[in-house]
Amino acid sequence: METLNSSDARRVPWNKGRLTVQKPPLKLREIWAIRTRLQMSVNARELALFNLAIDSKLRACDLTRLQVQDVYMGGHVLARATFMQQKTHRPVQFEITEQTRQSVSAWISARGLEPTDYLFPSRLHASAHVSTRQYARIVHRWVASIGLDDTAYGTHTMRRTKASLIYRRTKNLRAVQLLLGHTKIESTVRYLGIEVDDALEMAEQTEV
Repeated sequence: METLNSSDARRVPWNKGRLTVQKPPLKLREIWAIRTRLQMSVNARELALFNLAIDSKLRACDLTRLQVQDVYMGGHVLARATFMQQKTHRPVQFEITEQTRQSVSAWISARGLEPTDYLFPSRLHASAHVSTRQYARIVHRWVASIGLDDTAYGTHTMRRTKASLIYRRTKNLRAVQLLLGHTKIESTVRYLGIEVDDALEMAEQTEV
């Protein structure tokens, strides 16, 4: 028993030495820097993953579970898609921009994916699709490739990026709440990292 207790005492917490604060969103110039590097490296898979992560604003657990049929129909990538969130069991809708549609279409064609295939299949036999852990490693690699401290960023960086850009441009908190699929506006306020009183006041001003 003493051995077990001493072992537990020596166990190192999983997050020791890691930043656990909110992960910041990417700035526009950083988005383009990563995108350009992926285009130059002719990495169809990661370019499609990066672009769709930005556009969809999905959590890592949802992004990695996307199937081809969720975004691709009738021989082309949809301009708008709907996906059922694993965490809330509520559907969320997102726009897929032209450049993302092109990169996703190129990836589907290059890999020869079928409608029921996962959009981002894993290269490991143990998993049918890219895991959230694998995705996290990919995100860290993207961030590090443009000279940023990758320990300060994570998968929520990708989810937060476009939402933050939209909020800064429109100040429409309700719209961002819908885009993120949050059930409570307070969750959106915390997620964006803005002051509660200011955010609620802005939300009231945008109501019709």
